[in-house]
Amino acid sequence: MASAAYKYIIVGGGVSAGYAAREFVNQGIKSGELAIISKEAVAPYERPALSKAYLFPENAARLPGFHVCVGSGGERLAPEWYAEKGIELILDTEVVKADIATKTLTTSAGNSFKYDVLVAATGSTFIKLSDFGVAGADSKGIYYLREIREADSLIEAIKSKKDGHAVVVGGGYIGLELAAVLTMNKLQVTMVYPEPWCMPRLFTSDIASFYEGYYLSKGVKIVKGTVASGFELDAEGHVTAVKLKDGRELAADIVIVGVGARPLTTLFKGQLEEEKGGIKVDGFFKTNNEDVYAVGDIATFPMKIYGEQRRVEHVDHSRKSAIQAVQAIKAKEEGRSIPEYDYLPFFYSRAFDLSWQFYGDNVGETVSFGRDEAAATKKFGGYWVKDGKVVGVFLEGGSAEENKAIAKVARLQPSIDSIEALASEGLAFISKV
Repeated sequence: MASAAYKYIIVGGGVSAGYAAREFVNQGIKSGELAIISKEAVAPYERPALSKAYLFPENAARLPGFHVCVGSGGERLAPEWYAEKGIELILDTEVVKADIATKTLTTSAGNSFKYDVLVAATGSTFIKLSDFGVAGADSKGIYYLREIREADSLIEAIKSKKDGHAVVVGGGYIGLELAAVLTMNKLQVTMVYPEPWCMPRLFTSDIASFYEGYYLSKGVKIVKGTVASGFELDAEGHVTAVKLKDGRELAADIVIVGVGARPLTTLFKGQLEEEKGGIKVDGFFKTNNEDVYAVGDIATFPMKIYGEQRRVEHVDHSRKSAIQAVQAIKAKEEGRSIPEYDYLPFFYSRAFDLSWQFYGDNVGETVSFGRDEAAATKKFGGYWVKDGKVVGVFLEGGSAEENKAIAKVARLQPSIDSIEALASEGLAFISKV
């Protein structure tokens, strides 16, 4: 049983870990002070690539091309970078126990690691159909996507089931992105989700109707208002069809499930304060333990702009929260102060030749603009208005300048004269702010 000690340890090897490592270097850590312990076998990478470019039939993304921090326009941190900076990259290693009182992490192999300061960046994992009691949910041919090894398995399945049937269970981020890329791979795709429209946590029915119509035009079939209840299997236990709760069956050579995620906080149960499903932190991502910080998906933090605690599952927050935590750690050591985290919610997606961005909060009344079925361009969007102020903006097909402008609107929350006036102005409203 081996043991080692580091001044700083990051547990988790996803997006947050990579951005935290870069910030530690920017802040001037010494060689040998930092270790990253990751369950994955590869250095931190930009996870959104897995549901997009990694599965492309042509010109697919491959490592080392999308290691962090290329997703935000920064330097690509290949494995050699960590060695050059004196950072210990401990891969293919799962931490199974965290003892906060003794500042000790224990791995599945029985090795222990001591730290002075811990950055918890364990992220999320997918919710499985077996969590809902769906019979046969672990059968062959059923896939989930979170890590690169799962993407590799899916690629092999796509190759072996050429021109076959794929069923995507779920109508959110992952469902929409995977339905698009599977269609690009010339599979016959059907999406199944229980809600009345896709992406219900963000999209209005009006916004969703555009995307559903577009997907239908690309050959994607959509089944709404029902869920998978079981599977037909062949003699080898491989799925051949998805049984739906409403009695229908869908032919399936491949089933991909994207029904949500849950934060990986088990290591810290009973040791760190929790709230709203995550680990409660302050505006510097410090937990109730002075020497433990939690970032990314697992952190429930003060959303300063809205005056409430929230947990956010998105790559943009994963990057920024990691940077904030490391800056706070170093500032504390040096007796300096830094501003509290002041995050503006940001979500985006790309699928087929579509690309949308959303900033702010999707609460209050909604105002759609720009929808013109006859127009050659696909630029349209929507505003969310609460208490006479624009608090959220969605834009499909925006330019870099327009996307920057909608972020400014969501941050400033300008007052409007009336809902009718805003609807009449449409996208032109952003130029006034």
